[in-house]
Amino acid sequence: MQAKALWITGKEQVACRDVQLAPQSGDLVLRSLFTGISRGTERLVFRGQVPEGEHDTMRAPFQEGAFTFPVKYGYSAVAQIATGPRAGEVVFALFPHQDRFALPADAVVPVPADVPAARAILAANMETALNITWDAQISIGDRVVVIGCGVVGALVGYLAANIAGTEVTLVDVDPEKRALAEAFGCAFAAPGDLTEDADVVIHASANAKGLATAIGIAGVEATVIEASWYGAGHVDVPLGGRFHQRRLQLISSQVGRVPARQAARWTYKRRLTKALALLTDPRLDVLISGETNFDVLADAYRDILLNPATLCHRVAYGDA
Repeated sequence: MQAKALWITGKEQVACRDVQLAPQSGDLVLRSLFTGISRGTERLVFRGQVPEGEHDTMRAPFQEGAFTFPVKYGYSAVAQIATGPRAGEVVFALFPHQDRFALPADAVVPVPADVPAARAILAANMETALNITWDAQISIGDRVVVIGCGVVGALVGYLAANIAGTEVTLVDVDPEKRALAEAFGCAFAAPGDLTEDADVVIHASANAKGLATAIGIAGVEATVIEASWYGAGHVDVPLGGRFHQRRLQLISSQVGRVPARQAARWTYKRRLTKALALLTDPRLDVLISGETNFDVLADAYRDILLNPATLCHRVAYGDA
C-alpha cells in the first residue's frame, strides 16, 4: 500500500515523498482528513534547531528519520478508519503529515461526535495547554497572566478563564490579538501595560523579553510557568533583584511528562482523550488561521512556518 508524506529533507528544505505502508495484524488503516501544523515546534525542526542532546527526548511519537535530516515530523492528525469493522470512524493520532497511514488500534483516540474533525487538529495543542494549566495549579479567583497569544498561550487563557472567579489577561505585542483574547473571555494587554501583582504567570512567547516581563509582573511568592521551547537557543533570564526579593517560583512545563500531582491517575491516553473532549466550543475555530491542501503543502510549508500571523494551520486531504 502506497502513501505520500511530507519530509523535511534538509535545513529549510521539504519534499513530498512516496512511502510504503505495511500494516501489521490488528493495525488500523487510516485515511487522513486533516493535519495541523504546530508552527513553533515545526519551525525549530525545519530550521535544524533541535539540540543534539535532545534528539531522543523530542522525537514525535511516530516520527521517521532524525533531526539531522531527513525527518518526517508532526503530531496532529485527524483521520478516518478506512477498513474493517470500525470503517468510517473518525479518530485522532499523533502522526506526521501523510495522506494514509497504519497504526495499532490503541494508538488512536476517537474524536467525540460533538467535535468537528476540522477542529480536532487542535487536540495536541489543547493537551499541552491542559498540562500547563495543571502545572500552574491555578486556583479560584487567581489573577492569571498569559504572555504570548499563540495557539498554546490562547488555549491556556481559555482554560484558565473557565475556572471560577479568575481574572485572566492575555498579553501580546500584536494588538490584533485583542479580539482573540476577548473571544475567550479574557482581558488583553500590551507588555508595557501590566501591573505587578499576578498570582500566576504563564510565559508562552518563546522570547527572552517575554520571560523578563513574566518575572517582572509576578506578585510576591507567585509562580511563573515557562511553557516556551527554545530549541538550541539560549535565553537571558533576569534572576536578580525582583526574582529573589519576591521569592518567585520558575517552573518548566513540558507536555512530554504528566505532572506528578496527576501522574498516579492520568495516562497519556486519558489526557489526550480529555483534550479532545474540551474542543466542543465553536469559539476555538478562531485559532485555525488558514488551510492548505496537502497536494501543495511542500510548496507552501516554508511560508506557513515563517509567517508570524500563523496560529494553527490546517492541512486538508483530498475531499475531507
